[in-house]
Amino acid sequence: MVAHLLKLKLILLRNSIKRSPWQIVGIAFGALYGLGILGLMLAGLFFLTFNDPELARTLVVLGGSAAVLGWAVIPVVATGVDMTLDPARFVTFAIPMRQMILGLALASLIGIPGIITLGAALIQAVAWWQYPAAVLAGIPAALVAVLTCVVMARLGVAATTSLASSRRFKDVSGLVLIVPLMFIGPVIGFTATAITVEGDFLARMAGILAWTPLGVAWAVPGDVALGNAGTGLLRLLISVLFLALISWAWKALLARALVTPAHNATASRSAGKLGFFARFPATPTGAVAARALTYWVRDPRYSASLIIVPVLAVVLIFAVQTEGLPPVVLGIGPLVAFLLAFGISADISYDNTAFALHLSTGLSGTADRAGRALACLVFALPATLAAAVVPPIVLGRPEDIPVLLGLCLGLLLNGLGLSSVFSARYTYNVPLPGENAFKTPPGSTGRTMLVQFLWMGMQFVITLPLLVPAGLYVFGLGSAWGWVSLAVGVVYGAAAMVAGIRIGGRWLDKRGPEVLQAVSVNK
Repeated sequence: MVAHLLKLKLILLRNSIKRSPWQIVGIAFGALYGLGILGLMLAGLFFLTFNDPELARTLVVLGGSAAVLGWAVIPVVATGVDMTLDPARFVTFAIPMRQMILGLALASLIGIPGIITLGAALIQAVAWWQYPAAVLAGIPAALVAVLTCVVMARLGVAATTSLASSRRFKDVSGLVLIVPLMFIGPVIGFTATAITVEGDFLARMAGILAWTPLGVAWAVPGDVALGNAGTGLLRLLISVLFLALISWAWKALLARALVTPAHNATASRSAGKLGFFARFPATPTGAVAARALTYWVRDPRYSASLIIVPVLAVVLIFAVQTEGLPPVVLGIGPLVAFLLAFGISADISYDNTAFALHLSTGLSGTADRAGRALACLVFALPATLAAAVVPPIVLGRPEDIPVLLGLCLGLLLNGLGLSSVFSARYTYNVPLPGENAFKTPPGSTGRTMLVQFLWMGMQFVITLPLLVPAGLYVFGLGSAWGWVSLAVGVVYGAAAMVAGIRIGGRWLDKRGPEVLQAVSVNK
C-alpha cells in the first residue's frame, strides 16, 4: 500500500506536467535553482567544516531550524497548494492507518521542496567527512530532521482540516498568516544589526535553537565533531522522541478526520440588501463597478492585495529606518499606485465562469472595462493620495507634494488603463473561486511571469512622459516643474486610462467568447 501511494503521487505529478508546457518550464527553473543552492551549500559546508567547525555547526542549526519552521507554517498559510494526496480523498478506502501515514509522509518528499530538503540534510551530514563519527551520527539525524519537516507539515494541515472546510477560515487564515511572513526582511535587518553589534549573536541563537524541536536534530553532527558526543547523542534521542510525539498526534488527527470528515456549514444571510449595487448608478458601468467592488471586499483573491500593499509600505518604512535613509520613504506613494493599478490586470481571469454573465447580457466591453477601473479607483485613489501627501509632510518637505502627486496619479491612472488592456487580451491561470489566494495553479508559473513582466515593461514605457518633468524638478531646475508634473500626471494619466478602457473594450467585444473559454478552463 505504501508503494501504491508513492506510485499514485508520481502519476499525479507526471499528469500535471503533461497538462501544460509551462509546468515543465516552472519545474525546470525550480530544479535548477534547487541544484544551485545545494551546490553552494555543499561547497560552503565542506570548506567551513574543515576550517571553522563551530561556525559550520551554527549555520547548519540556523538553516535547519528555518527549514522546519517553513515546513510547519507554509502548508497552513497556503492551504491547498499541494494536496494531491489529500487524506480527505481516502475516506471511503479501508487503508491501514500505519501504511497510510508512512505512504503520505514519503510521498511528501516527491517534489522539488522535498528533494531539496532531503538533499540539503544529507549534504550537511556528509560535509563532516573529516569526522567519521559525526557522519555516522549525522546521517540518521538528518533523516529524522527531514521526517520531522514532513510530519510537521502534515500535522498542521490535519489540525486545521475541520476548520479548513470553512471557506471563511481559509480566507481569513491565509490573509492573516501571510502578514508575519512579509516582515521577514525587517527581522533579517535587525538580526544583521545585532550581528554587527554583537559578534556571537548567531552562535547564541543557534545554541538556543539546538535544544528546541526546530534545531535539535541538526545540531547532532556538529556536536560530535566538536567532541561533545554525549550531548549529540542526547539531542538525537530528543529529536527521535519529538518525531514520535508529532507522529502520534498526526495519527490521532488523521484518524478523526477520516472517520468524521469535515463539512461545510451553510451560513444564514439576511435578504433584501443590495450592498454596493444600491450605491452605484443603475447603468451597465455602475453594475460592473458594484460587482467588482463586492469582489474586492469579499473575495480573498482580491482583498489579499489590500492587505499586502499597506504591509509593504510598513516594511519599506521599517527597512528605511534601519538603514537610516528617511528620504526613501517618498517612494511609498509610487509603490502604492503601481501595485494598486496592477491589481486589476487579471480581473477577468478571476471571474472564471462568472464572466459568462457579461456576455449573455450583451454588456459592452467599454462598460466592463470602465466599471472595473471605477471600482478600483474607489479605494485606490484615496490610498494613493494619502501615500503621496503624508510622507513629504512627515519629512518636512511639503514642496515635494506636487511632483509626488503628479507621479503617483499618473502611475495609477495610466496603470489602470494598461491593466484594462492586458486583462482583456492576456489571460493566465489564477486560483479558482473559493481556493486559497496564494495558490499557484499547475502549469501557470511561466505564463504568469511572462505576462506580468510584459505589463511592468509596458508600464515603464508609458510612464516615461511623467518622468521628464519629475526629473527636471529633482535635478533642481525649478519648483515650477513640480506643478507641471502634477498637471501632466492628471491629464496624461486620465487620457491613458480612457484610451486603455476603449482599447480593452474593443478587444472584449471582438473576442469575448474566446476570453470566456480561456478563463473558464484551468489548464
